[in-house]
Amino acid sequence: MSASPIRVLVVDDSAVVRGLVTRMLNAHDDVEVVGGVMNGKVALDWLSKHDADVAVLDVEMPVMDGLEALGEIQQRFPHVKVVMASSLTYAGAETTVRALTLGAAACVAKPDAASAASSIEQLSQELTALVLALGGRDGGSTSAAPAVGTRRRLSGDRPSVVPRAVVIGSSTGGPKALSEIMRALPESVRQPILIAQHMPPVFTATLATSLGKDARRPAQEAEDGMPIRDGEIYVAPGGKHLEVVAHGREVEARLTVAPPEHYCRPSVNPLFRTAARIYGPALVGLMLTGMGDDGIEATADLVDAGGLMLAQDEQSSVVWGMPGAVVKAGLAHRTIPLDLISGALSRVCAAEAVSL
Repeated sequence: MSASPIRVLVVDDSAVVRGLVTRMLNAHDDVEVVGGVMNGKVALDWLSKHDADVAVLDVEMPVMDGLEALGEIQQRFPHVKVVMASSLTYAGAETTVRALTLGAAACVAKPDAASAASSIEQLSQELTALVLALGGRDGGSTSAAPAVGTRRRLSGDRPSVVPRAVVIGSSTGGPKALSEIMRALPESVRQPILIAQHMPPVFTATLATSLGKDARRPAQEAEDGMPIRDGEIYVAPGGKHLEVVAHGREVEARLTVAPPEHYCRPSVNPLFRTAARIYGPALVGLMLTGMGDDGIEATADLVDAGGLMLAQDEQSSVVWGMPGAVVKAGLAHRTIPLDLISGALSRVCAAEAVSL
């Protein structure tokens, strides 16, 4: 007997957008749009009488906007996962990133009447995949088993080395996880932190600013040729891959528009891959919540180079796709709940890698 469809509530003040999103999602057999309403207040009234698994929530609405509605949904209907839909503007990005750090699962770029057919199709694929993952139907991994050399390294031959850098991969649910980690990260962690978070352009600069406030240290969207300095945070810009390159004793950021990997740009792979080449065993990797298995290949590179690999555990992940792929492939030295990750990073970065 097949499982019942994932129930979705669409909340947007535009009837055109509600209709477009409804048609997108109803095209998949495992998804059913069970309601469509015009603002956050009506959404709360609807949820008090009906049930949904996922709510697609517009950021800017009259009466009650998306940010206020998100807080009410989290308090009154905590089982409902929320996807924020935002226009690609700096004002919309600031509100959306705020929503993501407060617990919205993901964000998508909202279509408008002038959107090209290709953009609408891309949104359809992205939003459907998100709903499936949040509904527990898709988000796992089909990664191959790691090489014998990787298995041997994980069995106990990793040297204890003072780390020179931390690299982090994240996607669905990542902004909130990153925010929690950065707020609890002690000032004693002075290694540069480089992040590949799946987000559209415009949003990543706002995320970097938010994380800098959380971590009480400089943070910025990475720029091509920017030197990588201790005590700072660098976020891959939306639409570009972030790599690191060595120039003598210095390390610099390099941005590319190479083809997407795992349908993502930025992808975790280029960051982890190039960091493994430069830092070798003096690198700490962390894979956080996210759908799919982006980064799995370069995680093997990181581990083979002698680096230390940590992964968020399933219980604290919004979607255990990316960290789950690392764990299932035998590439995680340690699987850690979200609330313990900052402490683990603190100990590791103080060269206590053996006693996580």
